Amino acid sequence: MSGVSGESEIFAPGLLSGRVALVTGGGTGLGKATALELARCGAAVTIAGRRAEVLEQAVAEIGECSAADHQADRRAGDVDWLAGDVREPGHASRLVRTVLERRRRLDLLVNNAGGQYFTPAELIATKGWRAVWRLNVDGVLNMAEAAFALALGPAGGGTVVNVTLSPHHGMPGMAHSGSARATVEALTRELALRWADSGVAVIAVAAGHFDTEVMEKYPQTVRAGMARSVPLQRLGAVAEHAWLLTLLASPLGRAFNGSTVTLDGARDNWLGPWPPPGLVDASGEVPIEERR
Repeated sequence: MSGVSGESEIFAPGLLSGRVALVTGGGTGLGKATALELARCGAAVTIAGRRAEVLEQAVAEIGECSAADHQADRRAGDVDWLAGDVREPGHASRLVRTVLERRRRLDLLVNNAGGQYFTPAELIATKGWRAVWRLNVDGVLNMAEAAFALALGPAGGGTVVNVTLSPHHGMPGMAHSGSARATVEALTRELALRWADSGVAVIAVAAGHFDTEVMEKYPQTVRAGMARSVPLQRLGAVAEHAWLLTLLASPLGRAFNGSTVTLDGARDNWLGPWPPPGLVDASGEVPIEERR
């Protein structure tokens, strides 16, 4: 467990004091940034993922980032980690139960775990399609249902935030992920309606292109063209995503129940030709990600 010091750059101190959050896929990228910001606002945060060593390192890094922040002397929230596979219903239940054992409550679930690989639609194998679906759809539903059944529903309130992807008008090169994320947004609307009487809000966040270490897995020409395909003309900063997640975790967030909030620098509005200039390689084709 790592103690977190320092304050948020934009939120009032103690905004989430006394609240408990579980962030899946919290060992890297947007998940790790979200965990840090939630803790800075006073929440007790557990990050979850499949690789214990990555999670342990993330908790150490979050503590180091916070120690370097001299804006405040007070200790904010704390962060710990749990290893588990959200694709397995049993693991999802165990993650939620363990948080309850450690923290005695759960107020916020951030379904951040997800992934895909870059390939033309006609080359997506059945195995690859199922792998993307299990992580991005089954994993979200497993965690949401476990959190509701074991913690949020019985407690009479809480928030689930499902992280999806932008744009919504098609994702060439990632048709499997675009389909899965659209399904999650439909699930978000359904669960928001179904669980409203229990005081549970369910919200989706459609994230655009952010400058994270996860981007390093894509071909260089793809990374170079990403910022040019965003009307804002830059990749998002991970702190911006974390600020949005923290806002949705606040009392205001409940007003967004059933909504999909898009944060992508207007990427969702882009309707230019495919592929955009600079995205193709020397052969004139969009490069395919090399899978390991």
